Amino acid sequence: MLPPQSYAQTPEPASASARRGGWVVAGKLAITLLTLGLLWHSVVADAATAAAWRGLLARSLGGQGRGPVLAALLLMPLNWGLEAWKWWRLARHLEPVSFRRSFRAVLVGLTLGFVTPNRVGDYAGRIMELKSRRLDALGAVFLGRYCQLVATVAAGTVGLLYFLVRFYLPGYPAAQLGLLVLTVLINLLVLLPLYHSELLVAAVRAVKPLRRFTPYLAVMPTYPARLLTDVLLISGLRYLVFGAQFGLLLLAYGVRAPLGPAAAAVAGTFLLKSLVPSLNALADVGVRELSATHLFGLLGQPVLPVLSASLSLWVLNIAVPSALGLVFVLRLKVLRKKKSSRPAPAENPQLPAA
Repeated sequence: MLPPQSYAQTPEPASASARRGGWVVAGKLAITLLTLGLLWHSVVADAATAAAWRGLLARSLGGQGRGPVLAALLLMPLNWGLEAWKWWRLARHLEPVSFRRSFRAVLVGLTLGFVTPNRVGDYAGRIMELKSRRLDALGAVFLGRYCQLVATVAAGTVGLLYFLVRFYLPGYPAAQLGLLVLTVLINLLVLLPLYHSELLVAAVRAVKPLRRFTPYLAVMPTYPARLLTDVLLISGLRYLVFGAQFGLLLLAYGVRAPLGPAAAAVAGTFLLKSLVPSLNALADVGVRELSATHLFGLLGQPVLPVLSASLSLWVLNIAVPSALGLVFVLRLKVLRKKKSSRPAPAENPQLPAA
């Protein structure tokens, strides 16, 4: 196992510091303009999303669908609060950090991820909120995202299994049994690297093109199994909140599928979206809509309400928080005096006040 990264450095000249500060300001302005441009393109200029956004506002302000829309809106801070709680549990393994700063890091990462391929900016946003061991934090961010993927795969494979058995393989019990066994194996294989991350680090080290990432992942085996279980449970709670928001928006737009099949369609939609890499947050929209309309179409639901609900879910949980995160991006302290790494403090079971 590689030792933790050390970040001790010698002071740099004032002129160099000023130049770096100028680049930081320019970078913040560029991110702000790019985010605002993408938000305008996705929420206003794009006809389908603009229609869904207007429908969401009309239903929240009018009588039809007001209750479900407002409930989904109220779940938005809970959704990202759970994500901040998850990051707080992972980050304090590296250094003392408050829940408030963790919540800010999540919003900054969401904004940066909005404009970067496959949301890699999410890593930078969270890392820049730490005062030390920033390279080690790459492994911590990866663990958090992987825990969320485990929850998505667990629910999504069961949801897709329902559709495969009911609509594609009726009357083939042997094939259905094989799919059931395959579903269990997939979930076990996805869960294994979480509790045995040393295997993942060894695999990365063995592949020459990936070997340079080994120092960033070396911190992962230092996380105890109990902490990983807690983070996985938080990921499951966040998944339920996200799914509930989708269900409420579907209800608001008039989708009336039975609860069980609708939950399977939502889970399958989330899984298919997670498996497809994206250029930025806008690319997620098309994948989610295609998956949702197909699965709900199998349940006999019309396309337009499902499309509107899915686009509204993206607006509530990605577009709006990304806009809010711009406030923290502009105030972000990118240049810090870095200190040497020290061993992580013991776990504190009490959650600090936000």
